[in-house]
Amino acid sequence: MRITIVGSGYVGLVAGACFAQMGNDVICLDVDSTKIANLQKGIIPIYEPGLESMVLENHKKGTLRFSTDKTESLSNAEVIFIAVGTPMGEDGSADLRYVCAVAEDIGAHLTDYAVIVDKSTVPVGTATKVRQIIAQELQKRGIQENFDVVSNPEFLKEGVAIKDFMSPDRVVVGADSPKALEIMKALYAPFLVKSDRFIAMGIESAEMTKYAANAMLATKISFINEMSQICERVGANINDVRLGIGSDSRIGYSFIYPGCGYGGSCFPKDVKALEKVALDFGYTPQILQAIDSVNAAQKMLLVEKICARFGKDLSTKKFGIWGLAFKPETDDMREASALVLIRELVKRGAHIQAYDPKAIEQAKFYLSDILEHITFTAGKYEALKDCDAMVLVTEWREFRSPDFEEIAKLLKSPIIFDGRNIYHTLHLESKGFEYHQIGVRNAKNTNE
Repeated sequence: MRITIVGSGYVGLVAGACFAQMGNDVICLDVDSTKIANLQKGIIPIYEPGLESMVLENHKKGTLRFSTDKTESLSNAEVIFIAVGTPMGEDGSADLRYVCAVAEDIGAHLTDYAVIVDKSTVPVGTATKVRQIIAQELQKRGIQENFDVVSNPEFLKEGVAIKDFMSPDRVVVGADSPKALEIMKALYAPFLVKSDRFIAMGIESAEMTKYAANAMLATKISFINEMSQICERVGANINDVRLGIGSDSRIGYSFIYPGCGYGGSCFPKDVKALEKVALDFGYTPQILQAIDSVNAAQKMLLVEKICARFGKDLSTKKFGIWGLAFKPETDDMREASALVLIRELVKRGAHIQAYDPKAIEQAKFYLSDILEHITFTAGKYEALKDCDAMVLVTEWREFRSPDFEEIAKLLKSPIIFDGRNIYHTLHLESKGFEYHQIGVRNAKNTNE
């Protein structure tokens, strides 16, 4: 099929590469001429395992092209995906200005029948709005309406997005047109050869499914984090509790790992957006509000632990941070817990030495106003030199089995604050470390 994907960010680029891999003729359209020029040179704007090689391979074959030409990209496409950002507005709602702008462009250039696909995460009712905008633009041109709009939310996990797209656990499509639905089934058929996980539903239900899925996952994270807070106060061990409850098949082990809060481009924004939708319709979503509140508090937990150990004045202290991205296998710093931690420590006078395998450049962007207080290093051990403590924030694989003897030599004192609970308490204590975890009471939690 001839496919145009509007937006060459995370979702658009992954989708474009994967559709091209299956033999489709794909154009990634973007208004950012610099980004398009870089993509044409083989420069990928994001880090995602497997993405670069797939993009380069298909661009070389000619099945994946990059363009800023709206006329060429939109006039002859059979399927047009809208995959632009929907950032959080000041009131928590999803900002649809970019989605609406794309709808206007489609209406201004569409010539033949096409299926318009909302791939961006959008609130219920967006497909109707997109359809109205396109129809209005076609009417201005004196062209009869000949298109359908469907909702096809993405469920990609950063770090394994290629695998998720190529072997999806489900493909959700909301449509009110049999013709559009058949086209979408044909488009996704190569990805569903081994199992038919195509789920068709109404457009509004599909729009709601994405928000509900992210809210459910965020609920599990905030729930286990709240349990960790209780465990620490009563003397229980959250790691044992997690094993105890996760063995129940109704609960499971996924998304019940205690930590220092969730981040990224989806959960924080989508929980807020769904809350705003509920409030707009006269319902107060108490669980959603609690999810967000617990997560905000959890991002402060490492700061509180560090201050309990070293005092609130950290002007003579230096901390080595391992991990900056909001999760492993990505360079995404949006809403990352490390941003809160670093800003709060710097606010109290501390100096930071930080290392991340992929996210340093993004971190520099998000922390540009306080860079004089931060030293970014080329390696994990370099980040610990002469520091008062090590703080693990993101559980990259290279952090899981480090040389603890080397860590002890580099730190002023062998103190570790583990925001993801990836080390073994007895193992570290036997090596003379003072080890602070999430959801586990530590004897040394007061100033020395």
